[in-house]
Amino acid sequence: MPKKLLSLGAATAVITVLATGCSDGGEPKQEKSRSASATGPSVPAAAPRTIPSVRSYEPARGPGWKPQQDARVVGDGPLADEARRLARELRMRYSPGPARDGDVQLELNRGQSGGPESYRLTVRDGRAVITGPDEAGVFYGTRTVVHAVRASGRLSDGVVRDRPGRAQRGFQLDIARKHFTVGWIEARMREMADLKMNQLGLHFSDDQGFRLASTSHPEVVSEQHLTTAELQRILDLAEDLHITVVPEIDSPGHLGAVIKAHPGLQLTSARGNDAPGAVDISDPQAAKIVDDLLREYSKTFPGTFFHVGADEYAALMTEDPEASYPQLAKAAEQKYGPGATVQDLATGWLNDRARTVRAADKQPKAWNDGFFEDGKTTAGKNIQVQYWTGKEIGARKPESYLREGRKLVNLNDEYLYYVLGEPNEFTYPTGERIYKEWTPAVLRGTKASPASLTGPDRVLGGMFAVWCDLANAQTEQQVARGIRLPLAATAQKLWDPQKPKPSWKQFVRLADEVDPAQEPAG
Repeated sequence: MPKKLLSLGAATAVITVLATGCSDGGEPKQEKSRSASATGPSVPAAAPRTIPSVRSYEPARGPGWKPQQDARVVGDGPLADEARRLARELRMRYSPGPARDGDVQLELNRGQSGGPESYRLTVRDGRAVITGPDEAGVFYGTRTVVHAVRASGRLSDGVVRDRPGRAQRGFQLDIARKHFTVGWIEARMREMADLKMNQLGLHFSDDQGFRLASTSHPEVVSEQHLTTAELQRILDLAEDLHITVVPEIDSPGHLGAVIKAHPGLQLTSARGNDAPGAVDISDPQAAKIVDDLLREYSKTFPGTFFHVGADEYAALMTEDPEASYPQLAKAAEQKYGPGATVQDLATGWLNDRARTVRAADKQPKAWNDGFFEDGKTTAGKNIQVQYWTGKEIGARKPESYLREGRKLVNLNDEYLYYVLGEPNEFTYPTGERIYKEWTPAVLRGTKASPASLTGPDRVLGGMFAVWCDLANAQTEQQVARGIRLPLAATAQKLWDPQKPKPSWKQFVRLADEVDPAQEPAG
């Protein structure tokens, strides 16, 4: 717990729930405090100091709010958990209420505009009131209060109106190449939630390992993996922190761990060479095993999305796929007619896997290099594109996907890829570069795509990614330190579309102040 919060002693806040459509249409009943609730004379008003910054602040004159000796945390109904959490974080007492002067008060107002993740924070007459149309918005309002108290010890009078600029704000983690402990993952989730990030992508299957317990195919699971109980801990915490966990089973490439248990699925060239990590998609057994796994984990993960991969299929990375893999060429023509190619067969594979997860009520996602402009078949328009090839020579430009009407999520590897060991000309990204140069519209390289194509309804958000190509290059602790500021900068740019006002040095100081661990930024 930060020293600044410890100095607040037993100060507490009150949280209550206000349902919409109350019969009197007024404020919830209040109880007068027996002690003074004022925090002192009027002080200069200033927006709460938070990461990400609040988008709108209307200042007012007044004493502001800070935790007082007799204030409490009160809440019930759907906001009771948020009340208890805030009490723990600010080291305050929890009480059933009712609210009174000097309290922080949370209200659930289903009719409030701004979207489910929006909130309003009003500080007036020595009281702070957070309202939101959904629990997620109220939760983000509490994040603003926690950051403001950590950084400044108080809130100024005025009204904050805040909402995210992009719907998807995430962290993509490669747990297939490197096993991360459940405690480390939970710590990153809490860090994400404090930054108002709402998506955790888990890449748990690759050539190096399959890292989740499985009931449908236990033979593919690596010795070092997350158990069913550990995964449930992650999912429970995600629900508590309003984070959606997005599972990823990449196919038809990156399936080395599955092939190890099922060598008959290995894709082999006409010369008899194995294609690393690639299954033979002309073999129906390959589809059956992958679909078994997709169906199993669609039941396990409660969230909206499922990532089905589709990138870097070895058969498509050769000069002449049809000559190199004649069995795939034959299967393509049998399925799609004369002139069909291996590309068509791979596209059909993507569509089939997307159909599998859609049948389980999941929104499919896939990597952009699994989508092609021409051919006898095309990838479904309802598959969200996660665009990553920001620096690859010859990669298809993001504008072509957007002009096709596709929805994109930004993972530009020029800025957002933290690749352990820095292979293939990768360098560890810096928070400063993200903060100063990157926006959700910068999908490829360093230049933004046209604004007419990159609004929030087209580019749905972004994710900062950790890939563990050289798994032993860094320890868990080194990864955590290395991504702290890049993750904070990414969160800032996904929440607030405006150019940040603080300098980078000021942002770093604030990141230190709001960090509950108070680790040096480095």
